[in-house]
Amino acid sequence: MARRLLCGGVYWARAAVTRSRMDALIAGAAGMMKRAVLTSSAVTPASSLRALRFDNRALRCLPVEPGDGQDEDAVRSRQVPGVCFSPVHPSPVQNPRVVALSRPALALLGLQLGEDEEEEEDAALYFSGNRLLPGSQPAAHCYCGHQFGSFAGQLGDGAAMYLGEVINPAGERWEMQLKGSGLTPYSRQADGRKVLRSSIREFLCSEAMFHLGIPTTRAASCVTSDSTVIRDIFYDGHPRNERCSIVLRVAPTFLRFGSFEIFKPTDEFTGRHGPSVNRNDIQIQMLDYVISTFYPDVQEKYGESKSERNAAFYREITKRTARLVAEWQCAGFCHGVLNTDNMSIVGVTIDYGPFGFMDRYDPDHICNGSDNMGRYAYNKQPEICKWNLEKLAEALVPELSLDTSQKILEEEYDGEYRRHYLQKMRKKLGLIQLELEEDDKLISDFLDTMNLTGSDFTNTFRVLSKFSGRACDIDGFLNVIGEQCASMEELKVAFKPKMDPRQLTMMLMLAQSNPQLFALIGSKANISQELERMEKYEKLEQTTPEDLMNDNKKHWKEWLLKYSARLEKEQVNAGDASFFNEKEKIMNSSNPMHILRNYIAQNAIDAAEKGDFTEVRRVLKMLENPYEEDGSFCAVSEALPEEPLEAAAAASCKPNTDFKIPYNSKPPLWASELCVT
Repeated sequence: MARRLLCGGVYWARAAVTRSRMDALIAGAAGMMKRAVLTSSAVTPASSLRALRFDNRALRCLPVEPGDGQDEDAVRSRQVPGVCFSPVHPSPVQNPRVVALSRPALALLGLQLGEDEEEEEDAALYFSGNRLLPGSQPAAHCYCGHQFGSFAGQLGDGAAMYLGEVINPAGERWEMQLKGSGLTPYSRQADGRKVLRSSIREFLCSEAMFHLGIPTTRAASCVTSDSTVIRDIFYDGHPRNERCSIVLRVAPTFLRFGSFEIFKPTDEFTGRHGPSVNRNDIQIQMLDYVISTFYPDVQEKYGESKSERNAAFYREITKRTARLVAEWQCAGFCHGVLNTDNMSIVGVTIDYGPFGFMDRYDPDHICNGSDNMGRYAYNKQPEICKWNLEKLAEALVPELSLDTSQKILEEEYDGEYRRHYLQKMRKKLGLIQLELEEDDKLISDFLDTMNLTGSDFTNTFRVLSKFSGRACDIDGFLNVIGEQCASMEELKVAFKPKMDPRQLTMMLMLAQSNPQLFALIGSKANISQELERMEKYEKLEQTTPEDLMNDNKKHWKEWLLKYSARLEKEQVNAGDASFFNEKEKIMNSSNPMHILRNYIAQNAIDAAEKGDFTEVRRVLKMLENPYEEDGSFCAVSEALPEEPLEAAAAASCKPNTDFKIPYNSKPPLWASELCVT
C-alpha cells in the first residue's frame, strides 16, 4: 500500500487520484446583512476584547439544557432531547499562541487589535477558550443530519462551541464560535479537538471565500498550543501526537438544515430518529427565532399568517441556496461533504472540511478522498443542495406542508440557480452588454473545451481577458491559452488506473454474478469511470506531446472562433471602441488571480508545523486581494519528502530549492497527487 501523509486532511499517495463580495450574505437580520463587508474604518472599534457587547438572543429564544456546563456530566456523550443548546465550557490548552488573525473578520465584531506582543497574547488566551470573554455564555448546539444520504440521528457541535452574540458599534449582530475547543455532549467517541492542519485550512478558506465574494462564515483567528491529541496521520496504525488548535468563527448564525432535523420521526431506512421527536412546540420556537432574527422582511410582510410566513421563508432559503451553489460552481469550489448538517439555514458556506478548488477542470472532480461513490463531486453539487432542501422541507412538517414546500422547490430552485449561474458566467467571459440564448451553449462549449484539454479552471478564465476578441488574433493567442492546458505528465498522473486489471476483471464478474454483493462494495458508475480512465491512459501512451499540443490548439481554435463572433455582437451593441478595455476590467474583477489551492495551503501547514507562521499570514494577505496582479507570492518547488515521485513526475519536479513557483501559475505536478479526506 502506498504510504500516505495526512496534511490537514490531505494525504500524499503515489497512485493518481481523480477526484458581490458577500453581496447577500444574509439579507436582513436587523440591518446587519446590508453592511456585510465591515471594515475597521466603518465603526468605532472596541477598546479591548473585554469591552465586547454580548446579547445572546439564541439562548433566550431557544430551549437550553439545565446546568452551568462546568461539571463532568456536562460533556458526557448522550442523547439530549427537548433542547437546542447544552451549556459547556472550553477545555484549556497549554501555551496558546496566535497563528494568524483576520483583521477584516475581527472588524465585524468591532475589534481593531494591534500587532504588539501583549495584545496578541491576550487574543491567544480568549480565542483559545482559556479565558472567557465577559458576557459570553458558551454552549454546544444540538442538531441532526443526513450524512452521505442516510439519516445519522443526533450529531451536534462535537468540536465547536457557541460563545455568544456580539452587537458591534454599528448595531450589527454576529455570533462567535470556537472550533476545536474541547468536549461537548455531542462529541461521541471523539475528543472535541482540531489540529493545526485542519484549522489552518478552515481559517484560510473561510477568508478566501469571503474575499472572492462568496457568502460564507468567517474565521477571525487561528490559535495553536502545546497541548496534543493523537491522530493516525498515515492511516497505517502508527498514530502520532499533533498540536491542538482552535479557530474563532464568526457568522450571523451557525444554525443549519440539521437544526430542524432534531424533530425527525423514526427514519424508515436507518431506524434512527431525532432526539426531540414530537416536540412541535420547540419546532415552532425555532422557526419563530430564525425568521424574526434572520429574515425580518419575511416576518414583517407575512407576520399575520404563519403558513404564508413559513412558505415565504422556505422560498427565500431555497433561492439563497441556489445562488450559493451557483457561486461555488463559477469559482470551481467543491465543498466535499454536503450533508444536511453542513448546510446553513441562512444560505452561506459553512463547515470547511475536505474542500478544494479545482486545478485541472474536471466536471467529475471529487475533492474528498473519503467520497468513494462520488456523491459530492463538483458536477453533483447543485442537485445535492436541492436534495438537502427536500430534507429541510420534510423537517418543517407540520409547520409547512410538503405539498407547499415541494411546489416552491420546483418553482424556484432550478430557475434561480440557472439565472445566477449564467449571470456570473457572462461576467467571467466579459459578456456585459447582451444576454442571448446562445450564451448557455457558448459557456457549455467552453467548459467542454477545458475538460478536453485539461485546462486549469481558474487561470484559463483569467488569461482569456487578454484575448483581443478579433478572429485574426486567434492563432497568436493559442500559445497563451495553451500554457494552461494539462501536460502529458499531468494527464498520465490524472488518468493512471487505480485498480489492478485483475481486480477490475473480478469486479466486473461480480457485478454480473452477484449484483447484491457488488452493490455493497462498488458501483457501476465507479467501474465505468475506471474503464474510461484505463482507455484514456492507453491512448496517452500512444500520443506524443506534439500531437497533444496540436489537438489542444485545434479544440481551442474552434471555441475561440465562436467566442470572437459573440464578442463582436457585444462590441456592436456597445458602439464604443473602448469596449474591449472595459471587457478586460470586468473579467479581471470576476476572475481571481489567486485562489487557495491545496498545495498553497499545504506549504503554509508545513511551515506552521515547524513553528513558522509567516507563510500562513502571507497566504492570508494574498487571499485578501484575490483579483489583484501580484507576482510576489511564490513557493519553493520541492520533491516529496522521503518518497520519490513517479518517474514522469520526478522529471518535472526535481528537488531544487532555488526554483520558485508563482502562486498564480499552474500548480506543480506533485500537487495533482494531493487528496483531502
